[in-house]
Amino acid sequence: MKIFTTVLTALTLVTILNAVDAPPAKPKWQKVLPQTPAGFTLKTLEVAKYPEHTVELFVYVPDAEGTWPCILDIHGGGWKARQIDSDKPMMERLAARGFVTALVTYRLSTEAKYPAALHDCKAALRCLRAHAKELKLDPERIGCMGGSAGGHLSGLTAMTAGLPEFEGTGPFQDQSSAVKACIVMAATQDMLAANSAKTNDGAVLFFGASAQDKPEIYKAASPITHVRAGVPPTIFIEGEKDTLKIGRAEMMEKLKALGIETSVHTLKNAPHPFWMSEPWCGETVEIAAAFFKKHLGEPVKQGLHTK
Repeated sequence: MKIFTTVLTALTLVTILNAVDAPPAKPKWQKVLPQTPAGFTLKTLEVAKYPEHTVELFVYVPDAEGTWPCILDIHGGGWKARQIDSDKPMMERLAARGFVTALVTYRLSTEAKYPAALHDCKAALRCLRAHAKELKLDPERIGCMGGSAGGHLSGLTAMTAGLPEFEGTGPFQDQSSAVKACIVMAATQDMLAANSAKTNDGAVLFFGASAQDKPEIYKAASPITHVRAGVPPTIFIEGEKDTLKIGRAEMMEKLKALGIETSVHTLKNAPHPFWMSEPWCGETVEIAAAFFKKHLGEPVKQGLHTK
């Protein structure tokens, strides 16, 4: 009996020591699924129809009367995959915090080359303004956000506001495509620096050429290239476990030098793309809601309940 007790004690000690020495458990993550929040209706608007694709907006519109600030989401997917459903939960939660939120189905690289996607994002913003009354949004209070390839397009959309050569020939030309605030998530901001020493198949498909062959396209498509006085406040959200996003730090320095608000939020243990799963979707929404409320304001409505 004494031998058994000694062995049991030793095994218990080994178990405790192993538990102490063992690496910390990886954080649990849970995929989030779309579900239109109570008090909102999901509407679909046609932005532009092309032979290769019909550009649409999916908009979460409050059922109550009033006027709301608006956020446009530009989804990721390497410019070649449509990831609208993956971004919907984030935009649904932001809607519940006091915004009209929208997602755009821009043309992918398999459908049309750059700058088609950028032109579609700008057309989507003009479309939102053209339908402001029915969507219950304030056309003077619109921001944009996006992750990965969508983060590149979000930054580029914001930085090129007011530059007619980036507008394209899409509809609603009487409306502005400018935004008052921008969020870039997990996205490179200097496309030339990121691709000049290597060939990235996704970028070649998107731009129609390599950076070695057409460096001027990559430079013009880099958000960092267009930082100048008057561009909107822009913050960055990144995952601790993701790769370095080339040009982000340098772009922040340019923004700071101009006195334009910018900051970076790094989510602990977060992978790429963090905003599609918990716990990071919730963390992203809290950061985004605070930033957009600061720059876009609150809804104009009596008795609005926001989370």
